[in-house]
Amino acid sequence: MLDIKSKHAVYTKPISGTIDTFTIDIRMVSHSPFESAWDQLVSRYHYLGYKKLLGHRLKYMAFIENQPVAALSFSAPALKLRTRDAYIGWSDVQRKFFLSCLVCNSRFLIVPWVQIKNLASYVLSRCVRSLKKDWEKNFEKRLLLIETFVDPEKFKGTIYKAANWTCVGQTYGSGKKGNSYIYHGKPKEIYLYALESKFRDIIGCRQKMVSFFQSPPQSQYKLEELKMILSHSQWHPGLVSDLSLTQDDIRTMSNELIKFHEQFFDCYGRIEHRRLAMTYLSGLISNSQAKSVEPIALEFLGEESVRSLQRFLKNCKWNHQAMLMTHQKLLSEQISDPNGMITLDSSEFVKKGKESVGVARQYCGERGKIENCQSGVFVGYSSCKGYGLLNGQLYMPEKWFDEANKKRCQQNWVPEDLCFQTKLEIALDLIDQVKKSGLYQAKWIGCDATFGSDSSFLDKLPEDIYYFAHIRSASKVFTRKPKIGLPEYKGRGPRPTKMKLLSGQPKPRKVSEIANSHRLHWMSVILAEGTKGPITAEVARVRIYLSRKGLPEGKERWLFMRKNSDGQIQYAISNAPRRIKFQELVKASNMRWPIEQCFQEGKSYLGMGNYEHRSWPAWHRHMIFIFLGLHFLLRMRLRYKKKALCLLCH
Repeated sequence: MLDIKSKHAVYTKPISGTIDTFTIDIRMVSHSPFESAWDQLVSRYHYLGYKKLLGHRLKYMAFIENQPVAALSFSAPALKLRTRDAYIGWSDVQRKFFLSCLVCNSRFLIVPWVQIKNLASYVLSRCVRSLKKDWEKNFEKRLLLIETFVDPEKFKGTIYKAANWTCVGQTYGSGKKGNSYIYHGKPKEIYLYALESKFRDIIGCRQKMVSFFQSPPQSQYKLEELKMILSHSQWHPGLVSDLSLTQDDIRTMSNELIKFHEQFFDCYGRIEHRRLAMTYLSGLISNSQAKSVEPIALEFLGEESVRSLQRFLKNCKWNHQAMLMTHQKLLSEQISDPNGMITLDSSEFVKKGKESVGVARQYCGERGKIENCQSGVFVGYSSCKGYGLLNGQLYMPEKWFDEANKKRCQQNWVPEDLCFQTKLEIALDLIDQVKKSGLYQAKWIGCDATFGSDSSFLDKLPEDIYYFAHIRSASKVFTRKPKIGLPEYKGRGPRPTKMKLLSGQPKPRKVSEIANSHRLHWMSVILAEGTKGPITAEVARVRIYLSRKGLPEGKERWLFMRKNSDGQIQYAISNAPRRIKFQELVKASNMRWPIEQCFQEGKSYLGMGNYEHRSWPAWHRHMIFIFLGLHFLLRMRLRYKKKALCLLCH
């Protein structure tokens, strides 16, 4: 018995005989409990092994008495093949349009302990009959042709010939390495099977003569070929799970991504940079597990492009600041609103070692404790129309500016004129840049407790914009302004010079104590319309004065409390006027949420923290591509889901 990592044991007892002796069951096993058995069998016994199949794919197995005897797969076809394309007769435009109607028989395995005459051609014919209907059911695409490749040094193609497939010629002799082609001089035979006998009438083409006097293709994909790869790439399922998409929608999204990225072409120094940038952005959005430079380059371009993509992010001469400004301008056209909010937050990225720029043992919000990590300060924007990240800067701990770390800074391309700044100072600079750009109208500035609990930071925010700042549950405030004065001089020692609360005046209280007061009036509100009904919370507000060193500070403010369904209470303060409507504070509390949603989606789906760059330029360039990925995702949500932003509109 073969030990296969699935619920089903696979017995390797020899089976022999004729095809008429057995009842053979053909099953599609994609997304079934048998798929892991398919993966293991092909990985172990097929001469090519098993790697992730490109584009859409279906897997089949043949069974005798519930034991697998064969495994087949069908997946994305080759983008270009001179002899195949000439046999079909389609033009380049027709090929790009109808390529999704062609599928490749990418694996075919008869397990080695089975010796049944004519089994292979029988299984192949049965699978082909099922494939057309299964493909249309799963991917909503009508198939016209199937292709496959046979190595003439190992096989004679007998089973394909017996099943009425047509050998249309040979490849150039190139082999796949990653997602690119390397010339090795060992051509394979190309076989085609027509699922529709009048496929040329459907395409609108005629068979062409093949010229055998053309040079082999270059191993590196050109920009247009990369666009074709994107049309077969798979999106990360988490990015589109909340959208009702058809296969035509997915194809449209791929085309939209290409058009979206073309708006940034002027930011690149060379055409090659456009290709590398499109590759990186596509890799971040794809369903690939690893989102760092090397696996993205291998997935889309090939091994020879790994170093090129690394240099592109680290030190190639292209204007990433212009790219950032273009992103901000395009996003503002979609989401800027007079009642919008500039959002602010920090985010940490756990890292190993000491060489990555800005890494240090510091508080990590993701882990809730001190960790070896990098920390970035980010500014975003949210409104009833949408949300996104606008800019960010890596926080450099003060010790990185010591003489002992000067060499590390040079190796990581840290700007020579960079000086130490606290996170609060970085945040103020980022807000100032957004405000000076004039692109984003804002009624509010929202921030988390890292910034909101610092009253000196709040005092430096623009005076013409209200703030809605989260604070910690242990923060102390006054619900009534107490009287203060100098303590009475008792005739001994120096005279009092420090103001104190006068006798009998109220003392400051923790906001968590105020939330538990029976005198507080809570109101139930609807935050959003969820899939299972309204999302509700209880909210309350009260006028307070901040406490600083036990004394009231500044003007009267709002304390806003929101109790979520899990019982957790969030606290925020605002300098909005006394007359502001309660519902406006509720909306402001909602608009604080999207920047955290951006972090969640960025880290879960786009590889925001999966980078392996060490340098200052590469960190910031990587983050710009994260901003673009979120920007593009917002565009698709606005296009395909009308209720995507309902939470912000309540």
